[in-house]
Amino acid sequence: MTLALVIALLALLFLGVPVAFSLAGATLFAIFFFTDMSALVVGQKMFSALDSFPLLAIPLFILAGKLMETGGISSRLIKLASAYCGHISGGYAASGVVACMFFGAISGSSAASVAAIGAILIPAMVAKGYSPRFAAASIAVSGELSAIIPPSIPLIVYGVVAKVSIGTLFIAGIVPGVLLGLSLMFTVYVIAKIKGFDEGARKSTWKEKIDAVYDALLALLMPVIILGGIYSGIFTPTEAAAVAVVYSFVVSVFVYKELSLKSLGRVFGDAALTTAVIMIIVAGAGLMSWFLTVNMIPQSAAEVLVDISTNVVVFLLIVNVILLVVGMFFESTSAILILAPIFVPVAAQFGVDPVHFGMIMIVNLAIGMVTPPVGVNLFVSCQIAKLSLEEISKGLIPFFATLVINLAIVTYLPAVSTWLPGLMK
Repeated sequence: MTLALVIALLALLFLGVPVAFSLAGATLFAIFFFTDMSALVVGQKMFSALDSFPLLAIPLFILAGKLMETGGISSRLIKLASAYCGHISGGYAASGVVACMFFGAISGSSAASVAAIGAILIPAMVAKGYSPRFAAASIAVSGELSAIIPPSIPLIVYGVVAKVSIGTLFIAGIVPGVLLGLSLMFTVYVIAKIKGFDEGARKSTWKEKIDAVYDALLALLMPVIILGGIYSGIFTPTEAAAVAVVYSFVVSVFVYKELSLKSLGRVFGDAALTTAVIMIIVAGAGLMSWFLTVNMIPQSAAEVLVDISTNVVVFLLIVNVILLVVGMFFESTSAILILAPIFVPVAAQFGVDPVHFGMIMIVNLAIGMVTPPVGVNLFVSCQIAKLSLEEISKGLIPFFATLVINLAIVTYLPAVSTWLPGLMK
C-alpha cells in the first residue's frame, strides 16, 4: 500500500500535476483501492488540516511581506546594509545578505525576500561589474535566510505539525540564521576578492551611516516589536503576524508614503494568491499525513531506520540525505507536512530534541529552495536577472560548500539550536 501510494504520487508529479493535487490524488487512490474507507473522509480531512489557529499567521505574514516589498521598507534596508558593507570586497553582495536577514526578520517568506531585495540589488550589482550569474545566485541563496530567521513560515508549519511551541522554534532559529548569514558574507567576500568585485569602493562616512540608520529606523523597529512581543508573552505568533500587517501598512502608506491606497488592491490580490497556493498544499499534505498516520507508516519507518542503525549520527545522516533529495523536488511547506509526522516520532526514539530536529529540517529544506529543479528562489532570481536555470545553477556551486558545512554544524551540534531557547527559559 505504501509503495503504491509513493508510485502514484511520483507518477502524478511526473505528469505535471500540481503538488497539492498530486498529494490529494495519490491519497485518494490509496484509499479507494487499498482500504474500505469512505471517499467522504477526503474533504473532511483536507478541511481539518486548515482548521488551525497558528496557520492563520501564514497569510498575515505574507500580506505583511507584500506591503513591505512595495512600501519602501526593503529599499531602506538595502541602503542601510550598503552603508556599512558597501566598501568591502563583494560589498553589494554582502549588503544583499544583510538586507535579506533584516527582511527575513520581518516577512518570514524566502521568495518575498528574493523578490524585494533582488529587484533592487541584482541590477545594481551588475552595473557595478558583478557577473549576472553571481549576482543572481548570491541573492537567491541569501533569500533562504528568511526560512530560518524568525518569524519564519516554514517554522510555523513545522510547529503546527510537530506540536512544538512556535515561539520556542522562533528563538531556536536565531543562532543558526545568523551563523549562516555570517558564513554567506564570508563566502561572497572570498569570491569577490578572487574575482575583483567592488575593489576600491568608497567607504560611507559616519554621517551617511547615521542617516541610513535613521531612515530605516521604523523598518528596524518592526522585528523588535514582533519578536519582542512574542518572547515577552504580550501576543502569540499569530497575533504578532496581525501586528506586522498593521505596522507595515501604517509605515508604508502614511509614513514613507510609497504605497498608495489605489495600489492596495493589487497588493492584497498578490497576497491572497500566494496564500491560496500554500493553503491548498497544506490541505493536500494534511490528507496524506493523516492517511500515513492511521496506517502506522511512521512506526514502520521507525522500525526500518532502527534496523539500519541504532546510532543517532547515522540516523541524522540518513535524514539529511533524504531531506536534501526531497528539497530538490518539493516546496518546503509540503515537504514538512509530509515528512515531519514520519520523522519527528522516529527522532524522538533516537533522543533528538524536536526543536533541534525542526532546525535540521528547516535548514535542509532552505537549501532545497536554491537547488534545481524546483528551487523557488532560483526562479524568482532568474526572472529578475533574465537568466536561465542552467546559468544561475553554475553560479550556485561556490555557495553549496558553505550551506552543507552549516547544515552539518546545525545537525551535529544541538546547542546551536537549543542553547538560546534554554537560556530564554
